This record gives sequence, C-alpha cells and structure tokens, in this order.
Amino acid sequence: MKKNIILLILFCTLVVHTQSQTKTTVIAHRGAWTAPHIPENSIASLKKAIEIGCGGSEFDVWLTKDNIAVVHHDPTIDGLSIENSEWKELKKKKLSNGERMPTLKEYIKTGMKQRGTRLVLEFKSSKLNKERTLQLAQHCVDLVKKMKAETYVDYIGFDYEGCKLIKKLDPKAKITYVNWKHDKDPAQLKTDGFYAVDYNYKVYLENPALIKSFRDLGIKLNVWTVNTADDMKWFVDKDFDYITTDHPHLLFETLKEN
Repeated sequence: MKKNIILLILFCTLVVHTQSQTKTTVIAHRGAWTAPHIPENSIASLKKAIEIGCGGSEFDVWLTKDNIAVVHHDPTIDGLSIENSEWKELKKKKLSNGERMPTLKEYIKTGMKQRGTRLVLEFKSSKLNKERTLQLAQHCVDLVKKMKAETYVDYIGFDYEGCKLIKKLDPKAKITYVNWKHDKDPAQLKTDGFYAVDYNYKVYLENPALIKSFRDLGIKLNVWTVNTADDMKWFVDKDFDYITTDHPHLLFETLKEN
C-alpha cells in the first residue's frame, strides 16, 4: 500500500512537472478550420479544436438586426449584412460543409460539453456605431451568465470601451485587449483590469521590449496570427502565455520540438 502511494506521488509530480514545461497555450484562430471541409467559426471547427487538444478556440460574434448573437468573422455572409439582416434570413445561408452559421448560444452550448478548451469570444466592433458595439458586449455577457457559462468563456475585443464594459458587468471575467498596433500603455491596461494583451505578431517582432513591460505588470501575453514555424518558435522561446494560430497542428509540433 505504501509503495503504491509513493508511486502515485511520483506520477503526479511528473505530470505537474511536464505541464509546467509547456507554458504556451495553443489558441485555434476561428477554430481548427484548416482541416479538410471545415469552415472557420463553425461548430465543426470548434469540435475539431477540442478534438486535437487546443487550450482555446477563438471565435467572432456579431449582433443581427433583431438582436441575435451569431458566430461569423466577416460582417457579411453571402452578400447579406449581418447587422442589417434578421436571423430568419441569415439562418437560410449555408457554410461550405452544410452547417448554417451558428448562434452564440449554440456555440457555447457545444463548448460546455467539455472542459479542456476555453471559448475565446471576440465581440466584433460594429460597422454601424459605437452604441451597437457596446450593446453586443452587454448581450454577450448577459447570455453567458444566463447559460451559466462564465467558467468556460474568456473575452477579447478591439474596442477598448467594450472591453471595459464587460469587465464592469462581470468583474471576474478574463478580458484581453486586441489590436493591430501598440496603442495602450501597459500601466493603463493594468489599471483597467485587463487580464492579457493580444497584439499582431509584427508588433512584438518590431518592438520586443514591449514583452517585458507587460510581463513586469503581470499582464498575460497573447499574439495573433502566428502561422509559420519560425515565428512560432520565436514566440515560444519568449515564453508567451498564448499563441493564436490558423495552424494549431504546426504549433503543437513546434512546442514538442522545443
């Protein structure tokens, strides 16, 4: 009995040590959609990201004219403006694999069937006006709370005020600020309660000193969209907390080799 307990302790220690060596979490950008016949931001892409063990699956959310939150990257689908169309029109449109564009509720419901892959919700900046962006942010938080999905969902967004609103509505939520460029002082992000920053990969390559400035304040580091082995290795070597990629399989291989 004593021998079995010792072996169990050694095994658990080995597992913890192994996990601690893999610091970087793989985030599938719009799900794992580079597999054959899987469209981005589809339920299938989420299921694939879960299947291959991604730490998170990022997805994009818009609000329809009749206030249904839907998952899609572009502001249009088959020529229809999502924000200017009602759900009854939009749901007739099919993705390349035959699925229809999922609602946010459907997407979250699928993600809640497991625990290994975080649902990384990007609320899109409205093409109509700022008020609509904030309305979407509020809608997302309300739905997540209604579904009791707070422990499954993290939020990201380009709209700074929208991110702050989410933090106000759900103080425990993990909020990440996203942008193409470095436009926010690390101290400001810290003061406003942001969990992480997620800049385009070129920002860090051109100004690597930023990495330390965020890390010194305890702000987690994410980067998008990293799609080559060389770039992946660069960010893995810098111990980024998260890497967002269209090619999660390649990133897993890079992490394994590193």
